[in-house]
Amino acid sequence: MPKAKTAYVCTECGAHSAKWVGQCPACSAWNTLEMVTSTATVKTSAAPSRLSELGDDLAERYATGFAEFDRVLGGGLVPGAVVLLGGDPGVGKSTLLQQVSARLPAGVPVCYATGEESLRQIGQRARRLGLDGSDWSMLADTSLDSVLSAAGQSGARVLVIDSMQTLSVDEVPSAPGSVTQLRESVSRIVAFAKRNDVSVFVIGHVTKEGAIAGPRVVEHMVDTVLYFENDPSSRYTLIRSVKNRFGASGEMGVFAMTEQGFLEVSNPSAIFLSREHRSEAGSVVSVSWEGSRPLLVEIQALVADSATTPRRLAQGVDQNRLALLLAVLARHGGFELGAEDVFVNVVGGLRIAETAVDLPLLLAIVSSFRDRAIDERIVSFGELGLAGEVRPVRFGGERIAAAAKQGFTRCIVPESNRPRRPPDGMEIVGVKRLRDALDAVF
Repeated sequence: MPKAKTAYVCTECGAHSAKWVGQCPACSAWNTLEMVTSTATVKTSAAPSRLSELGDDLAERYATGFAEFDRVLGGGLVPGAVVLLGGDPGVGKSTLLQQVSARLPAGVPVCYATGEESLRQIGQRARRLGLDGSDWSMLADTSLDSVLSAAGQSGARVLVIDSMQTLSVDEVPSAPGSVTQLRESVSRIVAFAKRNDVSVFVIGHVTKEGAIAGPRVVEHMVDTVLYFENDPSSRYTLIRSVKNRFGASGEMGVFAMTEQGFLEVSNPSAIFLSREHRSEAGSVVSVSWEGSRPLLVEIQALVADSATTPRRLAQGVDQNRLALLLAVLARHGGFELGAEDVFVNVVGGLRIAETAVDLPLLLAIVSSFRDRAIDERIVSFGELGLAGEVRPVRFGGERIAAAAKQGFTRCIVPESNRPRRPPDGMEIVGVKRLRDALDAVF
């Protein structure tokens, strides 16, 4: 008979200890160690398989009914994949997954399991959204073992779990949502998905810092991690993949929330380029690279006289990067803004992490400082070095082509990114230093 082993697990960080102690040796939390009993069993190893013995459906994916969501997933939902979806409360995680459940191809049964709502609440939302849930199997339960058993008996190919913080494993004495429960629950979900080739969506709560609540190991265990990025002042919602084993990480999808649920935005550049006052100073258009596609965004800057200590405020770009670029502008551009307030904003609530917006950022700042508008047909991108040189960025040709499709006729780019054959109607100005770019624009 297998011998039972006893260990103590911290409910805060998940660290193991051979004996009980008052303070966790890993995270220094007090009175958080709980006893866990496990039975050592001998497992039979699975027989190895050859690659040639696998089926011909290795490239199969389920279309979710949203082209933008398929893009974020890497081309569709992969059978057997575990997708973790996180976001702020009320951002629309349950709404989106109910819409996806209704739009999956016919013949793909769905099991929707919730530990937060009743079946009546799910039905009310489905009716409000006008969804046909005739192929759904709905379950309201907080026991993970019951949920996985019901999903297996129903023959579901897609399982939705809302949310992982409300489910618990009976053998684990910790409370639902604790570190130990989350790690054990996600481990069993992943094993169920891989063993039965069932795709699983798991909704996760986020902390006040915006990260998914629970140990970091949870994100390592799943295949794909998606985050909702929502600006309360905007009607548009962004979904970004921070990890994806079946596609590009950093991919972004744009949605609009309406009374009928989410609607996808097929041309995101249009919403980020809705400039009403085109003759105003301090505005320039840049081309950012998001995931696997270019995205045209508007960069705005405001330079004003400071009454007290000068302030630097950046929304959508790195605050430290702004301070660095202002120093480059003062040294190699001849514009000293030490006594001025400088405010920078990316229109639409988009956050840009790449350095390709360095050059247009400084162009917008100089435009506002000199109170001189930049031609609305100009688009720019490029990285700036500390010596004032303009460095090339990746996918320069694709960025220029995207700008040409939107009707821009002049492009200020690094010299190394200038194509040999520019698009029809597009003038390409290659610059090597910051001063060259300022002279070309102003």
